[in-house]
Amino acid sequence: MNPLTDAGLLSPVRAGTPVESLVSDQAWLQAMLDAEAALSRAQATLGTVPPAAAEAITRAARAEHLDPCALAVSARENANPVVALVRELTRIVAERAPDAAGYVHRGSTSQDVFDTGAMLVAARALTVVGEDLRAAAAHLAALARRHRDDPAVARTLALHAVPTTLGLRVAGWHRLVVDAEARVARLLDGGLPVSLGGAAGTLAGYLEYASDRDREDPGAHTAALVREFARETGLAAPVLPWHALRTPIADLAAVTAFTTGALGKIAVDVINLSRTEVAEVAEPGPPGRGASSAMPHKRNPVLATMIRSAALQVPALASGLTGCLLAEDERSAGAWHAEWSLLRECLRLTGGAAHTLVELAEGMTIDAARADRNLGATGSAVSAERIVAHLTPRLGRAPARRLLDRCSAVAAREGRPLDCVLAEESELRDVPAAELKALCDPAGYTGAAAALVDASLDVPGR
Repeated sequence: MNPLTDAGLLSPVRAGTPVESLVSDQAWLQAMLDAEAALSRAQATLGTVPPAAAEAITRAARAEHLDPCALAVSARENANPVVALVRELTRIVAERAPDAAGYVHRGSTSQDVFDTGAMLVAARALTVVGEDLRAAAAHLAALARRHRDDPAVARTLALHAVPTTLGLRVAGWHRLVVDAEARVARLLDGGLPVSLGGAAGTLAGYLEYASDRDREDPGAHTAALVREFARETGLAAPVLPWHALRTPIADLAAVTAFTTGALGKIAVDVINLSRTEVAEVAEPGPPGRGASSAMPHKRNPVLATMIRSAALQVPALASGLTGCLLAEDERSAGAWHAEWSLLRECLRLTGGAAHTLVELAEGMTIDAARADRNLGATGSAVSAERIVAHLTPRLGRAPARRLLDRCSAVAAREGRPLDCVLAEESELRDVPAAELKALCDPAGYTGAAAALVDASLDVPGR
């Protein structure tokens, strides 16, 4: 292995996952070469490049013919890797088809090639992210259905609140994943455009190679070139060149930040529910996974930990990408360049988190019996809201609340069931004991939880 290779040693969430190869230096290099080849084919369609030359350029545009490390060093001379890439691609084409060499990068500029390559990389990475999100959503939906009616305690501000169900909790996780996948899908459906502007966004360089007739209607010719370029790459055709209009990059920042944030919420819940004293959720894994180097008894929630690590990083990186909207003039000195590493890291951390979530969702186990025991840890106190509502017509809201405060304190202090304490109150002597007992049963106070699970999982198309 090249000692300069970033193998993900400090970023295990994405190490070894499919996204790694999709955003590697080699992948980025191939995407830029794909842009060069697609541009030559688009120009051939419009008659400004001979078809044979476009074919020769396409055959030569293979990353394995180039040395990424050498190109990276050469990039220091021009502040971007495209200049050296074009030089090397031209050399390779000249060796194989001398007459075609002059058509490499014809009328183009570095940013057209780099930005189109970036969109290709993003499209390829997000396609895999979308697939993983759909797989994870399917596993979470099955889990939510399985535990649809299992009672559990809801926690607000870290403390027991009122009863809920395990199914509703997991349905919430499922909804976050579905929302993330929908945002990824929308971006892939027309949100990732080719870049074609020429030296300063006027496409003048491309027009210079057009026929006299085409130059009489420059808008029609350039629009046709953009459409053909988009068709050749599978990307969208933008309305305007976007060298300094960085909406596509900001959109990628937003989608990756939301996606990792959504998955991070799930991870935080899993970590908290995996606590020894809670133990309602357990991660999957073979023997040895999650082992501590010092404490043999521990089995750490490593999948959720890795997902959370990505969720903490990507929003900060995405903020940097969004800041690059402040691009001066028709091309930025520095803001454009600052995007590159930030974008790659956002893509690979998002891809790593989504891939890790699939394993977590598929193998996660939920202990319904333990959740039921935890629900009972505060006795019937978690049903106090319900009891107040039932007693308000009889006593008035404020008196009912005071009575529940007093009786809950007695029940907690004496370790007695709340319904027994309530039965001793003079105001409630005529209320049947069975009715009080039912009112105090937490499992009977889950509201519309089951219906909400059904509604969320049965949304058409999801």
